[in-house]
Amino acid sequence: MKLIVAVVHNEDARVLIDALLAHEYRATWLHSSGGFLKQSNATVLVGVEDDKVEDAVALVRANCHSRTQTVSPIPPIMEPGEFFMPYPLEVEVGGAVVFVLPVDRFERI
Repeated sequence: MKLIVAVVHNEDARVLIDALLAHEYRATWLHSSGGFLKQSNATVLVGVEDDKVEDAVALVRANCHSRTQTVSPIPPIMEPGEFFMPYPLEVEVGGAVVFVLPVDRFERI
């Protein structure tokens, strides 16, 4: 038995959960945040048998995509009288970070 922990972009979470449920995987969706932009993410937990790990990870790969987003960085603190306006940056967001962990014990109560 393995536990798949997938940290995905919030926009991809619903599509991923729907795909997992359609393939009869049980999944838990936790709201989380962090990363470079401090945006909301979703952490999806999926318990699977050892022989189903690659199929479940393939669903994550197929439903979670990276995308570019334009952000305006916060200007640094400056001395009075100085004026500096940072240029917007284009950054890559989304995709997924997937961890596959061994499970010593599993019970459904």
